[in-house]
Amino acid sequence: MSQKKLKMILIMALFALFIGAVASAAEGEKAPAAGKTPEAEPSVVDDWLSGFRNPWPGLEMGLDMRLRYVVSRNIVTLDTDSQDAAGSNNKWNFQRYRFRWWTKWALGEDIDFNTRLVWEFRTWQEPASKPQHTDFDEALFDHFNFTVRNLFGAPLTAVIGRQDLILGKGWLVLDGTPLDGSRTIFTDSLRFTYNMEESKTKFDLIYIDNAASAARWLKPINDRNKSLTEQDEYGAIFYATNNSLEKTQLEAYFMYKNDNPVDHIPTNFSPAWTKKAEIYTYGGAISGDLGKNWKYRAEGALQRGHKDDATGGLGSGKTRDIEAYGANTNLTYHFNDEKDHRVHVGYEYASGDDPDTRDNEQFDLLWAEWPRWSELYIYTYITETMIAESTNLHRFNVGHAFRPDKVWEICTDYHLLWADENTIQGSSRFSGHSKFRGQLFTCWAKYKFNKQLYGHLLGEYLIPGSYYDQSNRDAAFFLRFNLEYRF
Repeated sequence: MSQKKLKMILIMALFALFIGAVASAAEGEKAPAAGKTPEAEPSVVDDWLSGFRNPWPGLEMGLDMRLRYVVSRNIVTLDTDSQDAAGSNNKWNFQRYRFRWWTKWALGEDIDFNTRLVWEFRTWQEPASKPQHTDFDEALFDHFNFTVRNLFGAPLTAVIGRQDLILGKGWLVLDGTPLDGSRTIFTDSLRFTYNMEESKTKFDLIYIDNAASAARWLKPINDRNKSLTEQDEYGAIFYATNNSLEKTQLEAYFMYKNDNPVDHIPTNFSPAWTKKAEIYTYGGAISGDLGKNWKYRAEGALQRGHKDDATGGLGSGKTRDIEAYGANTNLTYHFNDEKDHRVHVGYEYASGDDPDTRDNEQFDLLWAEWPRWSELYIYTYITETMIAESTNLHRFNVGHAFRPDKVWEICTDYHLLWADENTIQGSSRFSGHSKFRGQLFTCWAKYKFNKQLYGHLLGEYLIPGSYYDQSNRDAAFFLRFNLEYRF
Protein backbone atom coordinates (compact mmCIF):
# COMPACT_ATOMS: atom_id res chain seq x y z
CA MET A 1 0.00 0.00 0.00
CA SER A 2 1.38 3.40 -0.95
CA GLN A 3 2.16 6.04 1.63
CA LYS A 4 -0.44 8.46 0.26
CA LYS A 5 -3.22 5.86 0.30
CA LEU A 6 -2.40 4.76 3.83
CA LYS A 7 -2.25 8.33 5.06
CA MET A 8 -5.62 9.13 3.49
CA ILE A 9 -7.20 6.03 5.05
CA LEU A 10 -5.86 6.90 8.48
CA ILE A 11 -6.91 10.53 8.28
CA MET A 12 -10.39 9.55 7.06
CA ALA A 13 -10.72 7.02 9.86
CA LEU A 14 -9.72 9.58 12.47
CA PHE A 15 -12.04 12.15 10.93
CA ALA A 16 -14.91 9.67 11.08
CA LEU A 17 -14.00 8.96 14.69
CA PHE A 18 -13.99 12.67 15.39
CA ILE A 19 -17.43 13.21 13.79
CA GLY A 20 -18.86 10.27 15.68
CA ALA A 21 -17.48 11.50 18.99
CA VAL A 22 -18.83 15.02 18.44
CA ALA A 23 -22.22 13.67 17.45
CA SER A 24 -22.25 11.41 20.49
CA ALA A 25 -21.36 14.33 22.73
CA ALA A 26 -24.04 16.52 21.19
CA GLU A 27 -26.64 13.77 21.56
CA GLY A 28 -25.73 13.34 25.20
CA GLU A 29 -26.19 17.06 25.86
CA LYS A 30 -29.72 17.30 24.42
CA ALA A 31 -32.36 18.16 26.99
CA PRO A 32 -35.34 15.74 27.35
CA ALA A 33 -38.64 16.77 25.86
CA ALA A 34 -41.10 18.57 28.15
CA GLY A 35 -43.03 16.22 30.39
CA LYS A 36 -40.66 13.30 29.76
CA THR A 37 -38.01 11.86 32.02
CA PRO A 38 -34.58 10.96 30.61
CA GLU A 39 -34.15 7.32 29.76
CA ALA A 40 -31.61 5.57 31.96
CA GLU A 41 -30.92 2.74 29.56
CA PRO A 42 -27.36 2.78 28.18
CA SER A 43 -26.79 3.01 24.46
CA VAL A 44 -25.26 0.27 22.34
CA VAL A 45 -22.00 2.23 22.28
CA ASP A 46 -22.03 2.53 26.08
CA ASP A 47 -22.62 -1.20 26.41
CA TRP A 48 -19.75 -1.97 24.03
CA LEU A 49 -17.35 0.42 25.76
CA SER A 50 -18.25 -0.95 29.19
CA GLY A 51 -17.69 -4.48 27.96
CA PHE A 52 -14.37 -3.52 26.43
CA ARG A 53 -13.11 -1.66 29.48
CA ASN A 54 -14.14 -4.44 31.88
CA PRO A 55 -14.28 -7.67 29.87
CA TRP A 56 -14.41 -9.74 33.06
CA PRO A 57 -14.00 -9.21 36.81
CA GLY A 58 -10.47 -8.27 37.80
CA LEU A 59 -9.44 -6.90 34.41
CA GLU A 60 -9.56 -3.31 33.17
CA MET A 61 -8.46 -2.22 29.68
CA GLY A 62 -8.15 0.94 27.68
CA LEU A 63 -7.00 2.29 24.32
CA ASP A 64 -5.85 5.65 23.08
CA MET A 65 -4.87 6.95 19.66
CA ARG A 66 -2.89 10.04 18.72
CA LEU A 67 -2.43 11.76 15.36
CA ARG A 68 0.17 14.48 14.94
CA TYR A 69 1.01 16.55 11.89
CA VAL A 70 4.27 18.51 12.14
CA VAL A 71 5.78 21.15 9.84
CA SER A 72 8.99 23.00 10.72
CA ARG A 73 11.84 24.98 9.16
CA ASN A 74 15.45 25.64 10.22
CA ILE A 75 15.05 24.23 13.73
CA VAL A 76 18.42 22.40 13.71
CA THR A 77 20.95 24.64 11.97
CA LEU A 78 19.06 27.98 11.98
CA ASP A 79 20.33 28.37 8.43
CA THR A 80 17.91 28.31 5.51
CA ASP A 81 20.65 27.56 2.98
CA SER A 82 22.51 24.83 4.88
CA GLN A 83 21.86 21.15 5.36
CA ASP A 84 21.10 19.56 8.69
CA ALA A 85 22.90 16.70 10.41
CA ALA A 86 20.90 14.12 8.43
CA GLY A 87 22.32 15.48 5.19
CA SER A 88 19.11 16.97 3.87
CA ASN A 89 17.46 20.36 3.68
CA ASN A 90 16.41 21.77 7.03
CA LYS A 91 12.72 21.23 6.31
CA TRP A 92 10.44 18.80 8.15
CA ASN A 93 6.97 17.73 7.11
CA PHE A 94 5.67 14.49 8.61
CA GLN A 95 2.88 12.69 10.45
CA ARG A 96 3.01 10.57 13.63
CA TYR A 97 0.47 7.86 14.45
CA ARG A 98 0.56 6.40 17.98
CA PHE A 99 -1.65 3.65 19.39
CA ARG A 100 -1.57 2.36 22.99
CA TRP A 101 -3.39 -0.52 24.70
CA TRP A 102 -3.23 -0.84 28.47
CA THR A 103 -4.40 -3.48 30.91
CA LYS A 104 -4.72 -3.64 34.69
CA TRP A 105 -5.02 -7.10 36.25
CA ALA A 106 -6.19 -7.31 39.88
CA LEU A 107 -4.18 -10.20 41.34
CA GLY A 108 -5.41 -9.51 44.85
CA GLU A 109 -6.94 -6.81 46.99
CA ASP A 110 -3.63 -4.90 47.10
CA ILE A 111 -1.75 -6.29 44.08
CA ASP A 112 -2.09 -5.21 40.43
CA PHE A 113 -0.23 -6.20 37.29
CA ASN A 114 -0.10 -3.36 34.74
CA THR A 115 0.89 -3.42 31.07
CA ARG A 116 0.76 -0.98 28.19
CA LEU A 117 1.71 -1.78 24.61
CA VAL A 118 2.63 1.19 22.40
CA TRP A 119 3.04 1.32 18.63
CA GLU A 120 3.96 4.46 16.73
CA PHE A 121 4.92 4.91 13.10
CA ARG A 122 5.47 7.92 10.85
CA THR A 123 5.00 9.03 7.28
CA TRP A 124 7.42 11.60 5.88
CA GLN A 125 7.22 14.14 3.05
CA GLU A 126 10.32 16.12 4.12
CA PRO A 127 13.27 15.78 4.45
CA ALA A 128 14.25 13.52 1.58
CA SER A 129 16.66 11.60 3.83
CA LYS A 130 13.70 10.10 5.73
CA PRO A 131 11.83 7.05 4.38
CA GLN A 132 9.50 8.22 1.64
CA HIS A 133 7.25 5.25 2.28
CA THR A 134 5.27 3.91 5.21
CA ASP A 135 7.53 2.26 7.73
CA PHE A 136 5.47 0.45 10.36
CA ASP A 137 8.38 0.54 12.81
CA GLU A 138 8.21 -1.43 16.08
CA ALA A 139 5.91 -1.93 19.06
CA LEU A 140 7.00 -2.30 22.67
CA PHE A 141 5.72 -2.41 26.24
CA ASP A 142 6.25 0.93 27.97
CA HIS A 143 4.39 -0.25 31.10
CA PHE A 144 5.09 -3.67 32.61
CA ASN A 145 4.96 -3.60 36.38
CA PHE A 146 3.47 -4.90 39.60
CA THR A 147 1.90 -2.50 42.10
CA VAL A 148 1.72 -3.67 45.71
CA ARG A 149 -0.13 -1.54 48.27
CA ASN A 150 -0.03 -1.74 52.09
CA LEU A 151 3.26 -3.59 51.93
CA PHE A 152 4.13 -5.25 55.29
CA GLY A 153 0.90 -3.83 56.69
CA ALA A 154 2.30 -0.29 56.47
CA PRO A 155 1.25 2.71 54.32
CA LEU A 156 3.90 1.60 51.84
CA THR A 157 3.32 1.17 48.09
CA ALA A 158 5.77 -0.53 45.76
CA VAL A 159 5.77 -0.30 41.95
CA ILE A 160 8.16 -2.87 40.52
CA GLY A 161 9.11 -2.84 36.85
CA ARG A 162 8.69 -0.62 33.81
CA GLN A 163 6.79 2.56 34.71
CA ASP A 164 6.53 6.31 34.12
CA LEU A 165 8.31 8.44 36.73
CA ILE A 166 7.38 12.11 37.16
CA LEU A 167 8.69 13.97 40.20
CA GLY A 168 7.73 17.54 41.06
CA LYS A 169 7.03 19.43 37.84
CA GLY A 170 9.34 17.21 35.79
CA TRP A 171 12.33 19.56 35.94
CA LEU A 172 14.80 16.72 36.60
CA VAL A 173 12.71 13.52 36.40
CA LEU A 174 10.10 12.87 33.73
CA ASP A 175 11.43 11.22 30.56
CA GLY A 176 13.64 8.15 30.87
CA THR A 177 13.62 7.47 27.12
CA PRO A 178 14.39 10.80 25.39
CA LEU A 179 15.61 9.39 22.06
CA ASP A 180 12.20 8.16 20.91
CA GLY A 181 10.50 11.50 21.44
CA SER A 182 7.11 11.41 23.14
CA ARG A 183 6.40 7.82 22.07
CA THR A 184 7.44 6.68 25.59
CA ILE A 185 8.84 8.22 28.78
CA PHE A 186 9.35 5.12 30.96
CA THR A 187 12.10 3.97 33.27
CA ASP A 188 12.88 0.41 34.35
CA SER A 189 12.78 0.98 38.07
CA LEU A 190 11.67 0.10 41.58
CA ARG A 191 9.66 2.74 43.43
CA PHE A 192 8.70 2.58 47.10
CA THR A 193 6.36 5.28 48.45
CA TYR A 194 5.75 5.68 52.19
CA ASN A 195 2.80 7.96 52.91
CA MET A 196 2.53 9.37 56.44
CA GLU A 197 -0.96 10.89 56.35
CA GLU A 198 -0.90 12.28 59.89
CA SER A 199 2.19 14.40 59.25
CA LYS A 200 1.23 15.01 55.61
CA THR A 201 4.62 13.73 54.51
CA LYS A 202 5.49 11.33 51.70
CA PHE A 203 8.83 9.65 51.04
CA ASP A 204 9.83 8.11 47.72
CA LEU A 205 12.81 5.78 47.36
CA ILE A 206 13.56 4.85 43.74
CA TYR A 207 16.11 2.69 41.99
CA ILE A 208 16.55 3.07 38.20
CA ASP A 209 18.19 0.65 35.77
CA ASN A 210 17.71 2.05 32.26
CA ALA A 211 19.33 0.56 29.18
CA ALA A 212 20.24 2.38 26.01
CA SER A 213 18.99 -0.56 23.98
CA ALA A 214 15.23 -1.03 23.80
CA ALA A 215 15.74 -4.81 23.69
CA ARG A 216 17.68 -5.26 26.92
CA TRP A 217 14.73 -6.19 29.16
CA LEU A 218 11.71 -6.65 26.86
CA LYS A 219 12.48 -7.12 23.19
CA PRO A 220 10.22 -4.95 20.97
CA ILE A 221 7.94 -6.52 18.42
CA ASN A 222 9.56 -6.08 14.99
CA ASP A 223 12.69 -4.82 16.78
CA ARG A 224 14.54 -2.06 14.89
CA ASN A 225 17.63 -1.95 17.15
CA LYS A 226 16.88 1.57 18.32
CA SER A 227 18.33 3.32 21.32
CA LEU A 228 16.05 4.91 23.90
CA THR A 229 18.68 6.89 25.79
CA GLU A 230 22.30 7.92 25.22
CA GLN A 231 23.92 5.44 27.62
CA ASP A 232 23.16 2.68 30.11
CA GLU A 233 21.95 4.50 33.22
CA TYR A 234 21.74 3.48 36.85
CA GLY A 235 20.38 5.70 39.55
CA ALA A 236 18.89 6.16 42.99
CA ILE A 237 16.52 8.88 44.18
CA PHE A 238 15.31 9.89 47.62
CA TYR A 239 12.42 12.36 47.39
CA ALA A 240 10.50 13.83 50.33
CA THR A 241 7.29 15.86 50.04
CA ASN A 242 5.63 17.68 52.96
CA ASN A 243 2.28 19.53 53.05
CA SER A 244 2.01 20.24 56.78
CA LEU A 245 2.26 24.01 56.31
CA GLU A 246 -0.91 25.79 55.22
CA LYS A 247 -1.05 26.39 51.45
CA THR A 248 2.62 25.39 51.14
CA GLN A 249 4.38 22.33 49.77
CA LEU A 250 8.01 21.56 50.57
CA GLU A 251 10.14 19.11 48.59
CA ALA A 252 13.69 17.89 49.18
CA TYR A 253 15.66 15.33 47.21
CA PHE A 254 18.92 13.58 46.55
CA MET A 255 19.56 11.97 43.16
CA TYR A 256 22.43 9.76 42.07
CA LYS A 257 22.97 8.97 38.38
CA ASN A 258 25.63 6.68 36.92
CA ASP A 259 26.06 6.87 33.12
CA ASN A 260 27.95 4.23 31.16
CA PRO A 261 28.77 4.58 27.43
CA VAL A 262 27.51 1.89 25.09
CA ASP A 263 29.93 -0.02 22.87
CA HIS A 264 27.57 -0.48 19.93
CA ILE A 265 26.19 2.84 18.70
CA PRO A 266 22.70 2.51 17.15
CA THR A 267 21.85 4.56 14.11
CA ASN A 268 19.48 6.95 15.86
CA PHE A 269 22.03 8.97 17.85
CA SER A 270 25.50 10.44 17.65
CA PRO A 271 28.51 8.72 19.32
CA ALA A 272 29.34 12.07 20.94
CA TRP A 273 26.21 11.79 23.09
CA THR A 274 27.26 8.69 25.04
CA LYS A 275 29.46 9.52 28.04
CA LYS A 276 30.72 8.17 31.34
CA ALA A 277 29.55 10.11 34.39
CA GLU A 278 28.68 9.95 38.07
CA ILE A 279 26.40 12.78 39.15
CA TYR A 280 25.22 13.66 42.67
CA THR A 281 22.31 16.13 42.77
CA TYR A 282 21.05 17.84 45.94
CA GLY A 283 17.95 20.00 45.66
CA GLY A 284 14.60 21.14 46.89
CA ALA A 285 11.49 23.12 46.03
CA ILE A 286 8.83 25.24 47.67
CA SER A 287 5.43 25.99 46.16
CA GLY A 288 2.04 27.21 47.23
CA ASP A 289 -0.52 30.02 47.32
CA LEU A 290 -0.12 33.64 48.32
CA GLY A 291 -3.63 34.79 49.05
CA LYS A 292 -6.46 34.07 46.63
CA ASN A 293 -4.73 35.11 43.42
CA TRP A 294 -1.04 34.26 43.55
CA LYS A 295 0.64 30.87 43.06
CA TYR A 296 4.38 30.29 43.07
CA ARG A 297 7.02 27.60 42.73
CA ALA A 298 10.79 27.84 43.22
CA GLU A 299 13.20 24.92 42.78
CA GLY A 300 16.97 24.79 42.97
CA ALA A 301 19.72 22.17 42.85
CA LEU A 302 23.49 21.78 42.90
CA GLN A 303 25.51 18.98 41.34
CA ARG A 304 28.81 17.34 42.12
CA GLY A 305 30.59 14.29 40.75
CA HIS A 306 32.61 13.70 37.61
CA LYS A 307 32.01 13.34 33.88
CA ASP A 308 34.12 12.40 30.89
CA ASP A 309 34.49 14.78 27.98
CA ALA A 310 32.77 13.81 24.73
CA THR A 311 33.92 10.40 23.51
CA GLY A 312 32.82 10.72 19.91
CA GLY A 313 35.79 12.66 18.59
CA LEU A 314 34.72 16.04 19.97
CA GLY A 315 36.79 15.88 23.15
CA SER A 316 39.78 14.30 24.84
CA GLY A 317 37.80 11.75 26.83
CA LYS A 318 39.42 12.85 30.11
CA THR A 319 37.43 12.93 33.35
CA ARG A 320 36.60 16.27 34.96
CA ASP A 321 34.96 17.15 38.26
CA ILE A 322 31.41 18.52 38.14
CA GLU A 323 30.48 21.79 39.85
CA ALA A 324 27.08 22.81 38.48
CA TYR A 325 23.96 24.67 39.58
CA GLY A 326 20.38 25.07 38.40
CA ALA A 327 17.15 26.84 39.35
CA ASN A 328 13.61 27.03 38.02
CA THR A 329 11.00 29.52 39.28
CA ASN A 330 7.50 30.60 38.35
CA LEU A 331 4.98 33.12 39.71
CA THR A 332 1.36 33.13 38.48
CA TYR A 333 -1.46 35.59 39.07
CA HIS A 334 -5.00 34.20 38.69
CA PHE A 335 -7.72 36.76 37.99
CA ASN A 336 -10.36 34.23 39.14
CA ASP A 337 -12.81 35.49 36.55
CA GLU A 338 -15.20 33.74 34.18
CA LYS A 339 -12.54 33.32 31.49
CA ASP A 340 -9.93 32.00 33.93
CA HIS A 341 -7.39 34.65 32.89
CA ARG A 342 -3.94 34.18 34.39
CA VAL A 343 -0.51 35.67 33.76
CA HIS A 344 2.84 34.31 34.81
CA VAL A 345 6.50 35.20 34.93
CA GLY A 346 9.37 32.74 35.27
CA TYR A 347 13.12 32.38 35.32
CA GLU A 348 15.22 29.27 34.69
CA TYR A 349 18.96 28.82 35.11
CA ALA A 350 21.21 25.92 34.12
CA SER A 351 24.92 26.61 34.47
CA GLY A 352 27.17 26.16 31.46
CA ASP A 353 30.68 24.73 31.23
CA ASP A 354 33.30 27.45 31.55
CA PRO A 355 36.00 26.64 28.95
CA ASP A 356 38.63 28.45 31.03
CA THR A 357 38.47 26.07 34.03
CA ARG A 358 39.43 22.45 34.64
CA ASP A 359 36.04 21.58 36.14
CA ASN A 360 32.83 20.84 34.26
CA GLU A 361 30.21 23.42 35.25
CA GLN A 362 27.47 22.22 32.89
CA PHE A 363 24.23 21.42 34.72
CA ASP A 364 22.86 17.99 33.82
CA LEU A 365 19.08 17.59 33.39
CA LEU A 366 19.26 13.92 34.49
CA TRP A 367 16.01 12.18 33.40
CA ALA A 368 14.30 15.30 32.03
CA GLU A 369 15.45 15.76 28.45
CA TRP A 370 12.02 16.70 27.09
CA PRO A 371 10.38 19.86 25.66
CA ARG A 372 9.21 21.46 28.91
CA TRP A 373 8.74 24.93 27.44
CA SER A 374 9.45 24.58 23.71
CA GLU A 375 9.07 21.90 21.05
CA LEU A 376 11.21 23.96 18.67
CA TYR A 377 14.21 24.99 20.74
CA ILE A 378 15.16 21.48 21.86
CA TYR A 379 16.38 20.73 18.31
CA THR A 380 18.83 23.63 18.24
CA TYR A 381 20.77 21.75 20.94
CA ILE A 382 21.63 18.94 18.50
CA THR A 383 24.75 20.87 17.44
CA GLU A 384 25.55 21.89 21.04
CA THR A 385 24.78 19.04 23.46
CA MET A 386 21.96 16.74 22.29
CA ILE A 387 18.23 16.89 21.62
CA ALA A 388 16.39 18.45 24.59
CA GLU A 389 19.50 18.75 26.77
CA SER A 390 18.63 22.40 27.24
CA THR A 391 21.42 23.38 29.61
CA ASN A 392 23.87 26.33 29.63
CA LEU A 393 20.86 28.57 29.86
CA HIS A 394 19.27 31.69 31.29
CA ARG A 395 15.58 31.84 30.37
CA PHE A 396 13.25 34.69 31.25
CA ASN A 397 9.59 34.01 30.46
CA VAL A 398 6.29 35.90 30.58
CA GLY A 399 2.97 34.44 29.49
CA HIS A 400 -0.80 34.61 29.53
CA ALA A 401 -3.52 31.96 29.41
CA PHE A 402 -7.31 32.01 29.44
CA ARG A 403 -10.39 29.96 28.53
CA PRO A 404 -12.70 31.70 26.03
CA ASP A 405 -15.34 29.08 26.88
CA LYS A 406 -15.59 25.65 28.49
CA VAL A 407 -13.84 23.81 25.65
CA TRP A 408 -11.08 26.19 24.52
CA GLU A 409 -7.85 27.18 26.27
CA ILE A 410 -5.36 29.63 24.73
CA CYS A 411 -1.81 29.90 26.12
CA THR A 412 0.82 32.32 24.82
CA ASP A 413 4.42 32.77 26.01
CA TYR A 414 7.43 34.93 25.28
CA HIS A 415 10.94 33.72 26.17
CA LEU A 416 14.20 35.68 26.27
CA LEU A 417 17.15 33.27 26.10
CA TRP A 418 20.85 33.57 26.96
CA ALA A 419 23.72 31.12 27.31
CA ASP A 420 25.52 31.05 30.65
CA GLU A 421 28.91 30.42 29.00
CA ASN A 422 30.43 30.48 25.52
CA THR A 423 31.32 26.82 26.01
CA ILE A 424 31.71 25.97 22.33
CA GLN A 425 34.49 28.04 20.83
CA GLY A 426 35.92 27.69 17.36
CA SER A 427 32.73 26.20 15.91
CA SER A 428 31.43 27.77 12.72
CA ARG A 429 27.86 27.77 14.07
CA PHE A 430 28.54 29.85 17.20
CA SER A 431 29.91 33.37 17.39
CA GLY A 432 32.05 32.77 20.49
CA HIS A 433 31.67 36.38 21.67
CA SER A 434 28.00 36.74 22.63
CA LYS A 435 25.64 34.89 24.98
CA PHE A 436 22.28 36.09 23.64
CA ARG A 437 20.45 33.03 22.28
CA GLY A 438 17.42 34.88 20.99
CA GLN A 439 13.67 35.36 21.37
CA LEU A 440 11.03 32.63 21.27
CA PHE A 441 7.26 33.03 20.84
CA THR A 442 4.89 30.12 21.53
CA CYS A 443 1.12 29.75 21.33
CA TRP A 444 -1.11 26.78 22.20
CA ALA A 445 -4.78 26.55 21.26
CA LYS A 446 -6.28 23.56 23.09
CA TYR A 447 -9.77 22.21 22.42
CA LYS A 448 -11.71 19.56 24.36
CA PHE A 449 -14.51 18.03 22.31
CA ASN A 450 -15.67 15.73 25.10
CA LYS A 451 -14.24 13.43 27.78
CA GLN A 452 -12.66 11.19 25.17
CA LEU A 453 -11.61 13.44 22.28
CA TYR A 454 -9.36 16.46 22.49
CA GLY A 455 -6.74 18.24 20.40
CA HIS A 456 -4.51 21.25 20.06
CA LEU A 457 -2.71 23.53 17.64
CA LEU A 458 0.82 24.64 18.56
CA GLY A 459 2.87 27.34 16.88
CA GLU A 460 6.41 28.49 17.76
CA TYR A 461 8.66 31.12 16.19
CA LEU A 462 12.33 31.70 17.04
CA ILE A 463 14.42 34.78 16.28
CA PRO A 464 18.03 33.65 16.90
CA GLY A 465 20.44 35.98 18.67
CA SER A 466 24.14 36.79 18.40
CA TYR A 467 25.16 33.67 20.37
CA TYR A 468 25.00 32.01 16.96
CA ASP A 469 27.23 32.83 14.02
CA GLN A 470 25.91 35.37 11.52
CA SER A 471 25.26 32.58 8.99
CA ASN A 472 23.15 30.67 11.55
CA ARG A 473 20.61 33.31 12.53
CA ASP A 474 17.72 32.60 10.18
CA ALA A 475 14.32 32.54 11.87
CA ALA A 476 12.81 29.13 12.59
CA PHE A 477 9.25 27.96 13.13
CA PHE A 478 7.45 24.84 14.35
CA LEU A 479 3.77 24.02 13.75
CA ARG A 480 1.85 21.02 15.10
CA PHE A 481 -1.71 19.75 14.85
CA ASN A 482 -2.60 17.16 17.49
CA LEU A 483 -5.73 15.00 17.85
CA GLU A 484 -6.17 12.33 20.55
CA TYR A 485 -8.97 9.91 21.35
CA ARG A 486 -9.22 7.77 24.48
CA PHE A 487 -11.51 4.79 24.91
